[in-house]
Amino acid sequence: MKIVAGILLVLIFVQSLLFLKYQRQVKDICRQLSFIINNDSNMLITSDIETGGIGKLKNSLNELLSQRRREKSDYQEKEKTVSEIYTSLSHDIRTPLTSLDGYFQLLETSEDREEQQRYIRIIQERLASLKSILEELFLFARLKNDGYHLECSRCSFSKILKDTVFSYYDEWEKQGLRPEIEITQERLYFVGNEAALKRLLQNVIKNGLDHGEDKISIRLNRKGERICFRITNRVSHPEQIDVSRVFDRFYRADEARNRTSAGLGLSIARELAVRMGGELTAGISDSDFWVEGVFPLAPASCNPDCVEL
Repeated sequence: MKIVAGILLVLIFVQSLLFLKYQRQVKDICRQLSFIINNDSNMLITSDIETGGIGKLKNSLNELLSQRRREKSDYQEKEKTVSEIYTSLSHDIRTPLTSLDGYFQLLETSEDREEQQRYIRIIQERLASLKSILEELFLFARLKNDGYHLECSRCSFSKILKDTVFSYYDEWEKQGLRPEIEITQERLYFVGNEAALKRLLQNVIKNGLDHGEDKISIRLNRKGERICFRITNRVSHPEQIDVSRVFDRFYRADEARNRTSAGLGLSIARELAVRMGGELTAGISDSDFWVEGVFPLAPASCNPDCVEL
């Protein structure tokens, strides 16, 4: 009996020591957690004990802390984006609004019919520029929203590109440009959104019209199981273009020349490409600036019920 009693006493003593050790460890974890929360620290919780559920508790708390930091980082990034949008919006619309006010005053005081018509045309151009800027900003904000969903189906890449190119015929005529167009006769299909692809192509072409000189070329072909297009335009000062930043939001290589855009065209184009499983790259060769897009070719059996454009 004495032996049994001795063993029991030893076990009780050991359990008491373990309990005290676990208690100290829990208190230490609570202390670390309180410090991390109060000081907004990036530290993770550590423990000397991994048994008895302490290790699982530590890992769970660290996972929760990491998730909280990721959410905070995402929130700060979105807040920064919204702030930049508001700043850019204020900056970009101030000049045309001031200009509009001036032309409205001139229109009101002018009695010459031809002069009035000229003021009206200028006002219409300024309003169109403002509309374009606002559309860019709102679309960019929507694309940055995690809840934004792009409906995709099997579409004819070739037809959408041809239609978009043709829609710029008057612009090229006005600027005296004769685009070099090489589009494969093969009908190329991809899984995407017709309106999104059209907007993507419009943004790239408009970028060429705004910044290009006397040359623009558009090419579309197939490379294996990929659809590849490249839009190239000649620029007078290629050294002013930072290729690594052309897809950054609000980037403009020449602030003085382009005040009809929020500097989001290529950024929106890349975001649309990514959402449709493609990618955009850019580069400079001699005096030519080019934007190239690559998209997966849709399998023949993909979405057989959709209407082929």
